[in-house]
Amino acid sequence: MGLHYNGPSNPIRKVVGEQQLSIDAGQSSTEAREAQFLSDLLPSSRAFGSGYHTTLLDLIMSVLRHLLMFVGLVSLEATASFSPGSRSILRDIGNAIAGDQKDNAFELNATNFDSVFRDTPAKYAVLEFFAHWCPACRNYKPHYEKVARLFNGPDAVHPGLVLMARVDCAVKMNVKLCDKFSITHYPVLFWAPPRKFVGGSWGPKQDKSEIILMDDWRTSDLLLSWINKQIGSSYGLDDQKFGNEHLLPNMSDHEQISQALYDIEEATEEAFDIILSHKAIKSSETSTSFVRFLQLLVPHHPSRRCRKGSAEILVNFDEFCPSGECSYGHDSGVKNNTLRSFHICGKDLPRGYYMFCRGSKNETRGFSCGLWIMMHSLSVRIEDGESQFAFTAICDFINNFFMCDECRQHFHDMCLSVKTPFKKSRDIVLWLWSAHNKVNERLKKDEASLGTGDPKFPKMIWPPKQLCPSCYLSSTDWDHDEVYKFLKKYYGEKLVSSHKKNGDGGSSKEEVVVAAAAEEMAVPTNALVVPVGAALAIALASCAFGALACYWRTQQKNRKYYHNPHYLKRYNSNFMVMNTFSNNESEREKER
Repeated sequence: MGLHYNGPSNPIRKVVGEQQLSIDAGQSSTEAREAQFLSDLLPSSRAFGSGYHTTLLDLIMSVLRHLLMFVGLVSLEATASFSPGSRSILRDIGNAIAGDQKDNAFELNATNFDSVFRDTPAKYAVLEFFAHWCPACRNYKPHYEKVARLFNGPDAVHPGLVLMARVDCAVKMNVKLCDKFSITHYPVLFWAPPRKFVGGSWGPKQDKSEIILMDDWRTSDLLLSWINKQIGSSYGLDDQKFGNEHLLPNMSDHEQISQALYDIEEATEEAFDIILSHKAIKSSETSTSFVRFLQLLVPHHPSRRCRKGSAEILVNFDEFCPSGECSYGHDSGVKNNTLRSFHICGKDLPRGYYMFCRGSKNETRGFSCGLWIMMHSLSVRIEDGESQFAFTAICDFINNFFMCDECRQHFHDMCLSVKTPFKKSRDIVLWLWSAHNKVNERLKKDEASLGTGDPKFPKMIWPPKQLCPSCYLSSTDWDHDEVYKFLKKYYGEKLVSSHKKNGDGGSSKEEVVVAAAAEEMAVPTNALVVPVGAALAIALASCAFGALACYWRTQQKNRKYYHNPHYLKRYNSNFMVMNTFSNNESEREKER
């Protein structure tokens, strides 16, 4: 912005030789304050002369002082606004210095509180409210973590039963959340089914609440004993992960497939982790294969958060993987601005929870089972025109990214055996079902001879008659129409039935398209955020230095005019000559 001090229409006029500002009669109070600010900021022009350079230096220093004061105020305001995040960062740094041991209890905040409790497969939840400055809370944390080790995380001894979570009430963003549960001291523990915490609250005078205030939890032994009484178990703090006793008892119960949605999310996240750890995207071929599979996941994955996470990766993929060469950030240890900064099913996904696919041994079922269910669920959701694309995307993904070499080769051979392109969705549904049964037949023989199978979940031809009697024409012949109907219902409607009951079912195709478009337009989560105050400070600095430049040029011209009268006379003489020349030219034009 430029400042002129002798213009007749300017509301702010600087009088030469006097430190005075003239304000127009119609000027607002805001303009008056701006004028006063300029009056304080700009030194008197009376000093210009022999001490001109000293005064200019004083002028610059005055501007810098005002600017530093303004930035200081902005910084204080920004610190107050972003203090929760700052404290979290400091705590994270402290934890990193102390060691790499990760907490087993989920630390929640106001933004992810409802989503974690809504999406967890656990039947029960313990919620601790604490404050990080509270010495008693710090001393209680090891007791809480001893119990959380049994139920939370990928190495949980008894996963899928109890979610152990905590909320830091000393963080500003969590204050209202803690007020909803009437927290007046720390620590405080509650017990309830997870979904009761979603949008929930608690008060000391509240009757018939399913959220229970826990009373006997001061040590890890007391806390675990309290939990055992509630769920009728006899777990101990020294329990180890030797076997998996919590299995779905009846595989012929078709309602149990609804538990597999958590397994699909876990398998999707684990597949993405394997790709990153092996740096498997290393060429244009593997890059194209990965992108095609993402294009299949975005509209058709049965989990909403996996659709969203896949869309985020797809939108940013070209930035991090130009020409098929991906930036993983593994060597430098930096995860930002690389594929490692993304979570394909969201960062709040509870990990280590295989439910439907949980085997009786730690090394059986799990990931491979979840991957098969994911592929079946994708096949029943595509339209007729997408069947060949889906077939190619699945075959290429397994061929490039499934790290069991013998399994990968067998699956690839089955893909190559298809000579006619698929035209209808029914074709890929039945082909994938047939391929899965061929794999089961081959593995059944190997596991029987080597004794490596799961005794409680032996490989079988699927579906068994208990699940679909109408699928069988005889003991060896199938009714493919009935098989197709069963697969569509089993991996479609039944799979997401529990989520639909809780209002978290699959979106329509139109909603998916809109969501994908929104994701493309959204700002990436790793974008740099600049506080508004800092931006205003930068803008003010630019304007201030622009004003100084304009003011300096004006004073420099005045100094030439007042202290060099010959220069001024010569300028006036030249102006008169030019004016006379212009008048003569005009008269000649008229004569012509």
